[in-house]
This record gives sequence, structure tokens and C-alpha cells, in this order.
Amino acid sequence: MSEATLIDVLPAHRFDEARLLSYLNGRLAGAEQGMQVKQFQGGQSNPTYLLTVGEHRYVLRKKPPGKLLPSAHMVEREYQVINALGSTDVPVPTARLLCEDPEIIGTAFYIMDYVEGRVHTQPLLSDVEQSQRLPIYRSMIETMAQLHNVDWKAVGLESYGKAEGYIPRQIKRWSGQFEASRTGDMPAMDALMAWLPDNMPTDDHTTIAHGDFRIGNLILHPTEPKVVSILDWELATLGHPLSDLAYCCLPYHLPSGVNGVKGMLGADLKSMGLPEEQQVLEWYCQYSGRSEIPDWNFFLAFSLFRLAAILQGVYHRAVQGNASNADALEVGKRAGLLAERGWEIAQS
Repeated sequence: MSEATLIDVLPAHRFDEARLLSYLNGRLAGAEQGMQVKQFQGGQSNPTYLLTVGEHRYVLRKKPPGKLLPSAHMVEREYQVINALGSTDVPVPTARLLCEDPEIIGTAFYIMDYVEGRVHTQPLLSDVEQSQRLPIYRSMIETMAQLHNVDWKAVGLESYGKAEGYIPRQIKRWSGQFEASRTGDMPAMDALMAWLPDNMPTDDHTTIAHGDFRIGNLILHPTEPKVVSILDWELATLGHPLSDLAYCCLPYHLPSGVNGVKGMLGADLKSMGLPEEQQVLEWYCQYSGRSEIPDWNFFLAFSLFRLAAILQGVYHRAVQGNASNADALEVGKRAGLLAERGWEIAQS
């Protein structure tokens, strides 16, 4: 949540600020002193705002405007998981309130505390001091394992998702989302949608799965190489932990130096002070108590398929004119590249 990513609220994402302030009065500390609103630029999905309310700073996340795909943009679920994790050692912002009344600002929204720190979206961490890169990666994997180690029943998340069958449900869901937002032929995606159901792992382990766990969705301590908060819980559910791990490792399988693709393939990781993928997998085993990482190629192909479906949705929304990021049209066009890489890995 770097201050540098703050912009004036985009025209498509404006709302009645006076009405919001009136609603917050008595519900949020400082509301009686007035409010300033800025928007965070960078997310593709749920519009996110910084509220300066008196001496306090909060973050508001809402659903985007317009017609939405089924089951997408469930800010209510984001609030539920952040609120539940507040009692654990998983670093999350303090959840403050959820408003499901669309009359206030046009859609459901929730508010959480603003967490001070750094956000780095590039996995090569080229704008980070070299000595911090390895410890940042280690902290990222330790944080992921902390999340996966949470007893989801004990924190009241039994109803957050189904405990079995995550992988087949996800394949069905994202195949459906892709078809709902399809804009043309994509043979690699069709091949993946046929291959994945026939090659699913038998292991059906269940944890809280973040769904979008990557370096750009973490807030790092302002000066120290450690994670202080996990962001963007839109895709979180009960699911297979290795889907998070594979998704987080996708940069190792995507080319570096390609505009708009956050890849590390081809970069000299050792000279940059970055861990190899094998080191990341070893750390995960160490922190999660696993002895091995089975079915790795399946989870990588599955993650690329899922991301391709998500980017196709971004592209579809951009074509309709209501995506929350100005470069959504460009981002969406990369769906095909991801599907092709996923199909390559599936066949290897």
C-alpha cells in the first residue's frame, strides 16, 4: 500500500462521500472530524480506497460497478476471513466493519485499518536492497505456511468453503468463468480445461487457501525484510495449500524481461540474491511440516490455467468498460500466453 500508488478516485469508481461519512459517524473512530478519500491504483478487481478520517487511516474495499460474473468480487468473504484471522499469528489488518447495504455507496464494502509498509509488485525485487531479497522471500513463505497451519474450524471458518473437492470445484468454476468471458479462440486453454480433470492429485488436503498469494499482495515492514500484512483476500476459500504455493512460484516459470509479465525465468537469481524455486519449496516444507511437494507440475499448470481465466475476465470487463485498472486491456491480452505456458508444463 505504498503512498505512491494513491490517485484521485477514478470517475467510474466515485461514490457519495458525504453519504459514506454520515454512515461512518458513530461507527468508526474519527468520523466526526471529516474524511478525505483517495484510490489505490494497481488492483485489477475490487476498487480500493484510502480513507483519512480525522487522525486515523483506513482502507475501504468495495465491489466494482456494473454487471459482475457470478460469485466474483465477494467483499463479504474477504471481511469474514480477515476478521477470523485477527486472533491468529497470520499478519492481517484489523477488520473494522462490513456494510452489505448497497444504498450507502452503491455496492457492499468493508473497512479495515491501514497498515504502514512497502509493497513491491515485481518478484525480482530490483528496487529492494540486495541483502533484503532472500529474507523477504523466506518471510513470504513462512507467512504462507502460517496461514496454511491455521486450524480453520477453531477460528470459525467451517462455513467458509467445502472441506473436500477443492481442485475439481476450482477447475469447474474457472472453466465456467473463462467461458463466460471468452472473447475468441484459445486452443491452449481448451487443452488445459480437458487435461486438468483427468490428472488431478489424489491428495485432498484442506487449509485456508488465499488464492492470490504473491509478493505484490504482501505489505513488508517499512525497513525490515519481513511481511507485516497479507492483502487482497478476494479469492480466499478452504482449499488445497499447494495451489497457493504453486501460484506464488509461477514467476519461476514465466519469462523475465517481457513487458507486463512478472517472470523470473532467464534471470541470474543467484547474483541478484534471490532464492531458486527448490529453496522456496524446502522452506515451505520446513515451516508447514511437510516432507515433500507431490504433483508439482499439476499444481503449476492448474495455477496458470486459473490465472489465465482471471485475466480473461479482466479483459472482458475492460472491453465492457468497467475494469478498475487503466491497463486492464493490456493485462487481459496476456491470458493466452499463460494458458500456453500452462499447457507446456502439463505436457512436460
